[in-house]
Amino acid sequence: MYEFKLPDLGEGLTEGEVARWLVREGEEIAEDQPLVELQTDKTTVEIPSPAAGRVTRILVAEGDIVPVGTTLVVIGDEAAAADERPEQRVQATPLVRRLAGELGVELGALAGSGPGGRITEADVRAATTSAGERRERLRGVRRQAAEHLMRAHREIPAVTYVEECDFSRVDLGRLLPVVLRAAALTLRAHPDLNARLEGDEIVYLERYDLGVAVQTDDGLVVPVVRGCDVRAIEELRADVEDLAARARAGKLAPEELRGSTFSVTSAGKLGGLFVTPLINAPEVAILGVHRIGPRAVVVDGAIVVRPVGNLSVTFDHRAVDGAMAAAFALDLIARLEAGE
Repeated sequence: MYEFKLPDLGEGLTEGEVARWLVREGEEIAEDQPLVELQTDKTTVEIPSPAAGRVTRILVAEGDIVPVGTTLVVIGDEAAAADERPEQRVQATPLVRRLAGELGVELGALAGSGPGGRITEADVRAATTSAGERRERLRGVRRQAAEHLMRAHREIPAVTYVEECDFSRVDLGRLLPVVLRAAALTLRAHPDLNARLEGDEIVYLERYDLGVAVQTDDGLVVPVVRGCDVRAIEELRADVEDLAARARAGKLAPEELRGSTFSVTSAGKLGGLFVTPLINAPEVAILGVHRIGPRAVVVDGAIVVRPVGNLSVTFDHRAVDGAMAAAFALDLIARLEAGE
């Protein structure tokens, strides 16, 4: 009999979410056959089976979050597994039992919808749902985003600087790659913003790997575009389009979401006149590109119509002063308005 435990996922992670089981109880599987999908680092990692045999028991339900080292599934001789883990009248994971206790739900009265009749969290919550309500558990990317937002609000003293930018000399069809390259080149002169705050240390970085916020059906993810200061606009454009497409399809590798030095967010038509982006910790700043449209502006004493939008720099005031953020923003705007 083989007990498969949640492996060390790296990057200092201590827990993981079971996103989807790829096998069922009673199924015969081969070694290295896809076994389970685990949610980590805002992407899904497929884990192969470490052994061949019959799937005797699945111990953790989809959507459950468990610490590293937790037994997820038993593979092997069913009789041996039964000797070690006697059948219980009610089949439910410890997390589901705890939830039932918190909500006052009697597990014995429920019919389980999980594998082998196991009672799931959804079964417990359904027993407490009133007419006209629908409840869904925060899972996967949305759960991680919620945790990130809570951390950002709780730990980071964030301040936002805003200024207008005239985009007349920017090809708006290539807006994001143009902004990425311009931001990276501007960051060379403003190293305080191209940094990460790790504990009580500010780590200044001499590479320019910029995160790009991408909206997916499951929530916001931030894949990383590498070497934004040395690559051509068309290279960056191809990279952005590829990363965005694979992000929406859930096909990004974990390493494609790690190691960014600074982030950029642009929601296009949905961006609004101005919003306050949240810092992608442990980075110390994020650039927001907001809705661009025709506006009346004064040029050489005359009123003309130009494509104008707001740029914002939200920064961690523990590591970056307002003057630093303003200087970066103004230099970036000057570069964009000059068409550089």
